[in-house]
Amino acid sequence: MIHVPMKIALASDHAGFAYKERLKSLLADLGHTWKDFGTYSPDRADYPDFVHPAAESVAQGECERGIFVCGSGIGVGITANRHRGVRAASCQIVEAARLSRLHNDANVLAIGARLTAWETVAQMVELWLVTPFEGGRHEPRIAKIER
Repeated sequence: MIHVPMKIALASDHAGFAYKERLKSLLADLGHTWKDFGTYSPDRADYPDFVHPAAESVAQGECERGIFVCGSGIGVGITANRHRGVRAASCQIVEAARLSRLHNDANVLAIGARLTAWETVAQMVELWLVTPFEGGRHEPRIAKIER
C-alpha cells in the first residue's frame, strides 16, 4: 500500500472530542495534515454544527477525506451523508473500515467513541488511510450512489 499524504477534515461532538484530539497526533505521525472543524472542548455540543462544514470541505475537495467522531458514529455518519459526493461509513471494526475503502470508496470514516476502543480506532484509521478503492465491479455501484 502506498502512503500519500492527505488533508483530513476532523469533526466531533462532546462525546468524540477526546478521540478527535488524539487523532491529530496520529495523523501527524502518519504524515497527514488536518483541519479541525470542532468542537473545541468537551462541553456539550451538537455534531451537525461541526459535521456539516467538515463534510462540505470533503465534498468540495478542500480536504481529501474526513474522520468524524460522536458517541456512536451513527449521527455523524448520517449527517455527513447528506452532502453530495460524501460517502461516510460508520465503522466499529478494522475489517469494516478496510472494506469501506476497498469496495465503497468511503471518503469519510465515522467513529463511535463510546463503542470502539482507541487501539481499534488507531488501527482502523491507519488502514483506512492507505487502502485504495478497488474499482472494477464496484464502480457502477458508486456511480449509482452519486446519481
